[in-house]
Amino acid sequence: MPLLPAALVLSALLAPSPAHFTWPLPPPHPVVRAFQAPASPFGPGHRGVDLSAPAGTAVLAAGDGVVVYAGAVAARTLVSLEHRGGLRTTYEPVAPAVVAGRSVRRGEVIGHLQEGHCPSPCLHWGARRGHEYLDPLRLVSTGRVRLLPLNASAPPRGG
Repeated sequence: MPLLPAALVLSALLAPSPAHFTWPLPPPHPVVRAFQAPASPFGPGHRGVDLSAPAGTAVLAAGDGVVVYAGAVAARTLVSLEHRGGLRTTYEPVAPAVVAGRSVRRGEVIGHLQEGHCPSPCLHWGARRGHEYLDPLRLVSTGRVRLLPLNASAPPRGG
């Protein structure tokens, strides 16, 4: 059996898996603005997703990690977590309930949602590896589409 190139093996090992991450807010998870990758490092885009929720909602660590920052940046407060494989997630605007250097577990409360990012309260959730911004929804979904029959009790046709 041929050996896989080391880079392929490493990328598979370091790639985030939906099994290791969860939504940063309790359900429901309405996305009010989707991720839009910038065409260039400093180009326009939306480097995360906005999830609608009431102010004061508990914000949860999407995955196990270490708090690398919890505090104010410009006019907003945020929490930033470093995860295995160099993945970093950010959550804003959040009143932090954690401090830098603390380890957190997936689903643990890291703060509470504040107003100020969207017209109605919403969480801006971002993800990046190095300087590359990633769609954080890929952390909680494989992106696979599965079609189901309209009438689940009917036997499948064709075949």
